[in-house]
Amino acid sequence: MTSGSYFVARLAERARSPLIAAPVDFAGLRDRYLSNYLDPNQVELVCQAFLYAEEKHAGQMRRTGHPYISHPLAVSEILASMRMDHQSLMAALLHDVIEDTNTSKQAIIDRFGQPVADLVEGVSKLSRIFKSRAEAQAETFQRLALAMAKDLRVIMVKMADRLHNMRTIGVMSDEQRKRVARETLDFYAPIANRLGIHHMKIEFEELGFEALYPLRADRISRAVSSAKGRRKELMEEVRTAISSALMREGIQASVHAREKHLYSIYRKMRAQHKSFSEITDVFGFRIVVSQVDECYRALGVMHNLYKPVAGRFKDYIAIPKKNGYQSLHTTLFSMHGVPIEVQIRTKHMESVALHGIAGHWLYKSSGTSEFAFSQQRARQWVRDLLELQQRAGNPLEFIDSLKNDLFPDEVYVFTPKGDIKELPRGACVVDFAYSIHTDIGNNCASCLVDNNPAPLSQQLQSGQVVQIATVSGGLPNPEWLTFVVTGKARSSIRDALKTQELSQSIALGERLLNRSLASVNRSIRDFDFRRLRRLLKAFGVRKLDELLAAIGNGDQMAYVVAQRLVSADDPASETVFVEHDGPVNIRGGEGLVVKYARCCGPVPGDAIVGHMTPGKGFVVHIETCANIAEIRRRKSSDIIPARWSGSTRGEFLTALRIDVNQRKGVIAEIATTLTDTDASIDTLNVEERNANVTSVIVSIGVKNRTHLARVMRRIRAIGAILSIARCSQ
Repeated sequence: MTSGSYFVARLAERARSPLIAAPVDFAGLRDRYLSNYLDPNQVELVCQAFLYAEEKHAGQMRRTGHPYISHPLAVSEILASMRMDHQSLMAALLHDVIEDTNTSKQAIIDRFGQPVADLVEGVSKLSRIFKSRAEAQAETFQRLALAMAKDLRVIMVKMADRLHNMRTIGVMSDEQRKRVARETLDFYAPIANRLGIHHMKIEFEELGFEALYPLRADRISRAVSSAKGRRKELMEEVRTAISSALMREGIQASVHAREKHLYSIYRKMRAQHKSFSEITDVFGFRIVVSQVDECYRALGVMHNLYKPVAGRFKDYIAIPKKNGYQSLHTTLFSMHGVPIEVQIRTKHMESVALHGIAGHWLYKSSGTSEFAFSQQRARQWVRDLLELQQRAGNPLEFIDSLKNDLFPDEVYVFTPKGDIKELPRGACVVDFAYSIHTDIGNNCASCLVDNNPAPLSQQLQSGQVVQIATVSGGLPNPEWLTFVVTGKARSSIRDALKTQELSQSIALGERLLNRSLASVNRSIRDFDFRRLRRLLKAFGVRKLDELLAAIGNGDQMAYVVAQRLVSADDPASETVFVEHDGPVNIRGGEGLVVKYARCCGPVPGDAIVGHMTPGKGFVVHIETCANIAEIRRRKSSDIIPARWSGSTRGEFLTALRIDVNQRKGVIAEIATTLTDTDASIDTLNVEERNANVTSVIVSIGVKNRTHLARVMRRIRAIGAILSIARCSQ
C-alpha cells in the first residue's frame, strides 16, 4: 500500500466510524440539545419531522453502511449545537426527502407548513451546485444568493449538510472526494467565514485540506505535534505569565493557548515559500474579558509584559470586520524571543466570533438583541450579492465577482466626514467611490488622498482619507476594469458600459441606416409601423432599437437592411448603393462603438474610411491603409466613406518609428520632448537594429495632424535622430 492510499484508507475508516457517520439518534438529539432551549410544542414538531423523514428514507443506506436517516440527524445535531430554531431543525431532517424520495413540496406544505417547505426546497435546489460544466455551476450558485435572500436559514442548513458530508468524505471515490474538497475550500469555507461562523469555517478548511492533500496534512500535523511537545513547557510558562500580569492589574480574564490550524499553516508556507520550521507564529493565546474597556487595558498589560512586533497590531473592535468579528490582535516577542499572536476580546465578541450569524438564533430565546448586528451584516452581504447578480452579464461574471468578495484582506479607509469604508487589500480610489454609491463611482473624475491629488488607480492603505470629485453626467472608463478589485465596482462599471454602448450602438446604427437610405431620399422615420414590423420579423428582432444596435455593432450591414426595407413592397426595386451616399461624420468621443484602427492610427486631418466589424462596430482607417486595400479587394461595398467633423475632441492614438544613433539619455530626451509638446505616451518599445542604431516605436496621443506634425518637427530637432515616420502599431 502506498503512503497516499494509506491516508485515503484512514479517511474511509474514520468516515465509517459510528461517532462520525451516525453521531446521534433522535432521543440523544432531544435530550442533549432540543429540551434545553426549545419549548415542548416545538420539540414535538421536530419529532414529527424526524418520524416523517425516517419513514421516507426507510430502506436507503449511506455509503458508510449506516441507515440514510443518520445523515439528516447529524445535520440537525450540528444546527442544534448552534441553537437554531425548530423550523431549521425540521428542514434539516427533511432536506433530502424531495430530492431522494417521491415526496413533493406540496406534501411538505400540507404536513409541516409553508416556511419549512420553502427551506427544504431551497436546500434541495442548492444540492446540485458545482456538479456540471462551469456556466451551469455558476447559474446554480446564483440560486444560492436568491435562496439566502429569501431566508438566511437556507444557507445554514446547507452548510451543516456539507459539513457532515465532509466528515464522511472518506467513503467517496477519489474523483468525487477531490471535487467536493476543492468546492468546500473554494466556496463553503469562505462563505462560513463571511457569515462569521468561525468554528465551521475552520472545520471546513481542516477537512478539505486533509481530503485534498492527505499526505501534506499528516506531515504538517506531525510537525505541529512535535513543536508543541518541544514548546509545551514554554507555552505554559507564557500562559501563566499572562494570567499573573492581568491579575495584578485587577483584570478578570480567561487565557487560552491555541494552535494555528493546519490549513492556515499550509497556506502561509505556500504563500511565503517557507518550510514549517520557518513559520514562527504557530502558537498563540486568546484572552477573554468581560468589558470592552478591559480589552484595551489588557492590551497595555501585554505590551508591557512582552515587546510588540512593529506593524502587527489590528483593532477589529473599533473597526469590526464585515461579518461582525471584533477583537484586538497583536504579535509579541515572548520568552526566549518566540513570537506569539495574542487575541483579546469580550465574551460577547467570543460568541460572535464562534457563531457569527447563528448568534441571532443562539440568543433569540433569551430576549437580547445584542447579536442582531451580525445578522444585519449578513443580510447586507446578501443584498450586495443580489445587486452583483442583477448587474452581472453572465453567471461566470457573477462567480468572478463573488470570489473577489469572498477572499478579502481588508483595508480601512475614511471618508472626509470620518465614516469608515472596509475594502479588500489592493482596492483603489474607484473601488472606494463605488463603495459609497454607484452614482459616485460612475461620475468620479478626480480625487484627493490625504489632501493630495492622486490618480484614480492608486491603491489605498488603511487610515487614508479619500475625497472624491464628481462630474455631472460622467461615465466610467473601460480602463477602470484593469485596476478595480471589488465585485461591486466591476459589475457597476460593466453595467454602465453596456448601457452606454447600447445607446451609442443604436445612434450609430440609425446614422448608418439613414446614410444608406439617402440614395433613395428616405430615412428610417419615413416608414410606417407595418413596414417596420415586417422588417423586424425578417431580421428576427422584436424592436427597432435592437436592429439599429445590431447595425451599430457591425452584426448587420446597413445597406442590406436598407435594401430589405426599400424592396418590401417592390421586390424589383434597385439595390441601395451605399458608395454614393454621404460619408459618416467622425468627431471623436463617440464611445465604444466607433474604434480607431491600431494598424494605421488615424488622426483628424487624415483621409479616412471605415468598415463595420461584427461585435466591434465602426472601425476607422486611413484611406491608404493596407488592411483597407485588402477589404476592397474582397468586397468594396463593405467600405464606408467617412470624414472628420469640423470640431473633433479628445486624443487619437497613432504610432511613430524613430531611428536614433545610440547615445546615453536619448530615450529620455525623446520622452521629455513628447511631454513638452502635449503628446501623451501610450506605449514605448525599443529595438536594437545594430551596434549604432536603435529604433524606438512609440504610440502617442495627439489632437490632429497639425499637432502630430509639430511633435515630429520637435523630435527631428534632437541631434541623435536619424529618421522619423508614422508606422503601424
